[in-house]
Amino acid sequence: MKFLKLTACSLGVLLVAVAPLYAGEADLAIPDLKRGKFDTLGGIDAWTLLFAGACVIAGTLGISLYLRAQIHALPAHRSMLNVADTIYETCKTYLIQQGKFLLMLFAFIAAAIAFYLFYSASTGESTTNPFVTVALVLFFSVVGMGGSYAVAWYGIRVNTYANCRTAFAALRGVPWDVVNIPLRAGMSVGLFLISLELVMMVIILLFVPRAIVGYCFLGFAIGESLGASALRIAGGIFTKIADIGSDLMKIVFKVKEDDPRNPGVIADCTGDNAGDSVGPTADGFETYGVTGVALISFITLAITEPVIRTFFKMPINEGFKLFSPETHTTNFLDIQAKLIVWIFAMRFLMDFMSGVSYFVNQAISGNKYKGLT
Repeated sequence: MKFLKLTACSLGVLLVAVAPLYAGEADLAIPDLKRGKFDTLGGIDAWTLLFAGACVIAGTLGISLYLRAQIHALPAHRSMLNVADTIYETCKTYLIQQGKFLLMLFAFIAAAIAFYLFYSASTGESTTNPFVTVALVLFFSVVGMGGSYAVAWYGIRVNTYANCRTAFAALRGVPWDVVNIPLRAGMSVGLFLISLELVMMVIILLFVPRAIVGYCFLGFAIGESLGASALRIAGGIFTKIADIGSDLMKIVFKVKEDDPRNPGVIADCTGDNAGDSVGPTADGFETYGVTGVALISFITLAITEPVIRTFFKMPINEGFKLFSPETHTTNFLDIQAKLIVWIFAMRFLMDFMSGVSYFVNQAISGNKYKGLT
């Protein structure tokens, strides 16, 4: 009971300390990760630890591509491959049109971002070169949008590979492949999505100048959110329109919905990929990214010298300046760096262990069920 009371009081003090503080994009000062040292790991700094983790995640990205190659190497009937290629070409046309729409939409968003950042510079809210800031924010917005677009394209390519090969496995009466191929495809898309997201975020975290890395993270989040929202909404609309078109052919011309003579069949299959693959994969990429940006933002805004001094009832440091280390009297930058590394270390571990668990599951399941009919 005493512990609960102490915890409640501590939270109350923290909320009171944070409430009067004003924070904007310029306050998202990501600490120099070389300042955070892990004594229990031999004194390794946070920068090196994150870089090593990113190299491991690049390996899981390779595993994703390896699983895709495995699926592509599986046999399928020529007619099934032809249908899958037709569906993919239609999906490709759809995605190209979506890409053009995204670029037009981004032009308006870019204008709004540029106006806001130049205005912030004119009012003194930002001390960095506004042209450099705008260029980097827009560049990473394009990177984020491109990430959402890339995983959507990758998902459609893997899906169309897996669909025809799963159908052929069912035709041959091989239940193991009927279950295994979709699982392998899902694992390939999932590992690709998470690994690409993590590598992109670590590159921003490690190599962008500290003074503007917060802006760049926000640009990255805006870009991937823009891409995901457009792909998600448009994909859902497309699949409904295609489905209704097939139904109308069935009603008006008495042609069954799944009859090859129905021109809406391929559109319906494309719509299923657009609604069930493009949208969810882009949305998953965006969700994983913006939650990471939100956590980093929370750490950099909540764990600061004024908050720490207020929490421990210490006098306010009147000479404190965020970008002047000589004015700092607490180790808040070290704490921030360690917490950021902890967040990414957990994400690295979950991504890596997902791949490991897949192969362990494959080994156990293969010994039990492979070869059964």
